[in-house]
Amino acid sequence: MKNLIFWIAASCGLIAIPAAAQPAVNDSNTPLHLMQPDYRVGYGIPAADEVKQVMERVLRYMERETPAALVDRRTGREVTDLNRIDEQTQLQRGGFRLTSYEWGVSYSGVLAAYEATGDRAYLDYVQRRHRLLADAAPAFRRLHEAGKRIDGNMRQVIDPHALDDAGAVCCSMIKAQLLDPSLPLRPLIDNYIDYILNKEYRLTDGTFARLRPQKNTVWLDDMFMGIPAVAWMGRLTGERKYYDEAARQVLLFAERMWVPEKRLFRHGWVEAMQPHPAFFWGRANGWAILTLCEVLDVLPADHSQRPKILDLLRSHAEGLAALQHPDGYWHQLLDRPETYLESSATAIYAGCLARAVNRGWIDARAFGPVALQAWHAVAASVNELGQVENVCVGTGMGFDAAFYAYRPVHVMAAHGYGPVIWAGAEMLELLRKQHPKFNDSAVQFYDEEVPTDRPIFNYDGEIRF
Repeated sequence: MKNLIFWIAASCGLIAIPAAAQPAVNDSNTPLHLMQPDYRVGYGIPAADEVKQVMERVLRYMERETPAALVDRRTGREVTDLNRIDEQTQLQRGGFRLTSYEWGVSYSGVLAAYEATGDRAYLDYVQRRHRLLADAAPAFRRLHEAGKRIDGNMRQVIDPHALDDAGAVCCSMIKAQLLDPSLPLRPLIDNYIDYILNKEYRLTDGTFARLRPQKNTVWLDDMFMGIPAVAWMGRLTGERKYYDEAARQVLLFAERMWVPEKRLFRHGWVEAMQPHPAFFWGRANGWAILTLCEVLDVLPADHSQRPKILDLLRSHAEGLAALQHPDGYWHQLLDRPETYLESSATAIYAGCLARAVNRGWIDARAFGPVALQAWHAVAASVNELGQVENVCVGTGMGFDAAFYAYRPVHVMAAHGYGPVIWAGAEMLELLRKQHPKFNDSAVQFYDEEVPTDRPIFNYDGEIRF
């Protein structure tokens, strides 16, 4: 017995053995199950402080790359007097745009981080930028209505032309307004919602649609670019009509985009095509599951369509979990393992699966390990500067696999930043609420009766007699 314990300790690295003295290892003299796997990314349950460190590193980088200021384009000097805004005034340029849909995702993710951590740095980041947009909007609107050419980023705010201009930023502003009713965001929110509900192009049955790349095309991206803002408007106003429209849109999209045998969503649907294109792009499926989570978060418990949406979320979670790479990532084309491992989709799935576990929508035992391993992949994708690597750049809708498979990746692709912080926020909640013991260290190897002098090993290497 002493020899056995000695070699167990040696196999765990607790004591060193001279090479010449090491015996041949086999299952008779060494419990081989105690050998340590060589994981390429992290594994197991991360410490909350480690998760926070990743989130804080990303936030610091975002802060540097998104200055909250107006400047005169001729001189580069900051414009602080709103009465002096003119055609030459613009938002100060950084690496990312304050008014893009990607940054709408970032604002929502940062607000989730504030709620998960209580750290005012997250709240201040969002409020400073939202206030800047709200304070500057009236002056830019007057210039725009007078026929003057204005900064294109501010034009998106006051005169949106697409769901990309409106939905994600609007949803983040609704959340911020709910957190702090004193914020002057309601005029911008109402303007965005007016565009989404009354001006966005639709199919004859009311589904949000586009006229590119062909007439009457439905993009999976538009689930997220339009629907969550409508659902959260229901929370802001208490009016059921917003919940009804959000739920209706989810099911209209699902009719065309959901592929049951794959348990995934196609990226695009074209009315005039038969069959419809069926490419299962990672980030687009991320927008879909994020939409389902956002809607379920606010849809009343007694809403007639809630069970259908919840079933859709569960099926989608199963489809995604089955395709996760062992390193925690998902592929650019989900069902094409020859395509590269992509970080923004992985971050969205990490956050959404953790969120669904936290809310009790899906089984913690089945999906908690998936979310945890996804987080390890996300953390491994954040470099020391706080940049998110391996993020696919902006992508339109394609009709062949090569279009998706060879899209470039870049650290300045804005799509990865909000999802990483959002995933971290949900991971903190998972660690707090679930106290997960996935791949349970308490499970014994032997269920049958064994002699009392024979050791029983737990998965974590602890010896029990």
